[in-house]
Amino acid sequence: MTAARPVKTAVVTGASGGIGAALCAAFGQAGYRVIGCDVREGASNCDVFLRFDLRTISASTAELHLVLERIREGLRGGGVAVLVNNAAVQVLGSVDTLTIDDWRATLDVNLLAPFLLTQGLLPELERAGGSVVNVASVHSHLTMPGFVAYATSKAALVGLTRSMAVDLGRRVRVNAVLPAATATPMLLAGLGSGGADAVAAVHPMGRIARPEEIAAAVVYLASSAASFVNGAVLAVDGGVGARLHNPI
Repeated sequence: MTAARPVKTAVVTGASGGIGAALCAAFGQAGYRVIGCDVREGASNCDVFLRFDLRTISASTAELHLVLERIREGLRGGGVAVLVNNAAVQVLGSVDTLTIDDWRATLDVNLLAPFLLTQGLLPELERAGGSVVNVASVHSHLTMPGFVAYATSKAALVGLTRSMAVDLGRRVRVNAVLPAATATPMLLAGLGSGGADAVAAVHPMGRIARPEEIAAAVVYLASSAASFVNGAVLAVDGGVGARLHNPI
């Protein structure tokens, strides 16, 4: 009689958003048990949903320990095959207008929380031979006016990805994806039809990404097919990062 394979568990933050929902669905289809986490209700496609605010775990050690215990309860004694640090906040503002609170909110969620969750779940990641995938952004190296805090946090997340990959060595792989504009309900509502068409037009492929395409890249990085991929930063941007915008 063949022994049953151990259940692989994926922990996904930001599970209620457009990319988060696609991530939960993709990992479920790939045979993972999915623990979705978000500050908002409404996450779908996950086996366990945990509601908590990443800002609180960055501000309170007691809250961090409570959240880690809730995740461990969801694991049922198993390991974490992949931790996907997908949750993010996007506080827009210029150099003239950004406040200390804007910076704290941005860095607490986009940078410090991914580090703290990775650090706190290291035993479970090692137990499963797992990996971490950080969802950064094309804004880590290509940005626009008004994205000072967001772009800085995503650039720092890329640096954290590479640093953790080196520091953890053989223990846990750490990689990142860099999505460009992605057709989530929030983005499409914010752009409107004319804005969405204009953004699509600047991408060499003539369109923006589908959430499922970002999720597929994350599932690949978590899989055994990427077993020698560590410290990588994978652009999923339709070629926009290679395009020179020349007004002539």
